[in-house]
Amino acid sequence: MWLIFSILAAITFGMRGVLYHWTSQQSLNRNTLLCGTFFMGAIISLVCSFVLNQEWAATSLVGIQMGLFSFAANASMFKGFKVGKASVVAILTALPAVLVVIGAFFIWGERLNYMQFIAFIIIVSGVLLVRYSNDISIENLQGSQWGLLALLMFAINDLSGKWSTILNSPMFPTLFLMFLTGTICFGFWWLRDYKVKNKFVNRELAASKENAATELQTKLRVKPVISKIDNLWTEKRTFLVGMGVGITNAVGMVFILIAFDYGKAGLVSAVVSLNVFLVLLYTRFIIKEKFTRLELIGILTAIAGILFMRLSGG
Repeated sequence: MWLIFSILAAITFGMRGVLYHWTSQQSLNRNTLLCGTFFMGAIISLVCSFVLNQEWAATSLVGIQMGLFSFAANASMFKGFKVGKASVVAILTALPAVLVVIGAFFIWGERLNYMQFIAFIIIVSGVLLVRYSNDISIENLQGSQWGLLALLMFAINDLSGKWSTILNSPMFPTLFLMFLTGTICFGFWWLRDYKVKNKFVNRELAASKENAATELQTKLRVKPVISKIDNLWTEKRTFLVGMGVGITNAVGMVFILIAFDYGKAGLVSAVVSLNVFLVLLYTRFIIKEKFTRLELIGILTAIAGILFMRLSGG
């Protein structure tokens, strides 16, 4: 059961990754998008908690911890993509399963048998081969500190999710608190960006009044183009698109928590990391990017790891 739900989580998070990839190519505010994503998750979780009449227990408060680490992980990842080499950050954020295995061993005494350990290594190796296929070198490690921070935060978030199942926390109240926490955090960041943008616009308007007529005419010729870009991705539209992304995020969290309840944290985290392959399929068949040899080897290696785990009874 854990393998089935882990694969379902990987597929759902892969769909989320496709949407993230598409929105990353647009000129929109990432914090607005992610605020909408978490907000939608909060709405879905709240409705499901009442429909299923789930109890609001004190153990649900672990959702706040999950929300804080999820926020920190996403913020660190986007910061790394902004200031550093995307491939470096991508490789580091593919490794949470390694830390989850170590953490689960020391915290709960979870052990992998030999077959599970071999399958785990094969799957992680396949994911790393896909990530490593990008342009990267030892001399080009910009953003690695943010990637390492994102790696740590993603791993702790997975461990927090596993902890919620050990505590028998009611799923949807826990997820509601997680998504609500993320909404508040990204909402504050969005508000900060909004204030900074307004301050910049006001400064530019004040400066334009003091400029010479020729400079003012030049700015007026540029402004209509900027206006079209800004009007295309308004705050409202970005937030609504984020809510659409939030559906995949919420469903994925439901699947991964069920998988954590049935299986070992490290194995679940490793299988869910395969969501990157759905993004690869999107770039191959929609964007028409060709697979590199390493990507193909990585995909086949990860699939072999899944099959090995299934045949070994893991």
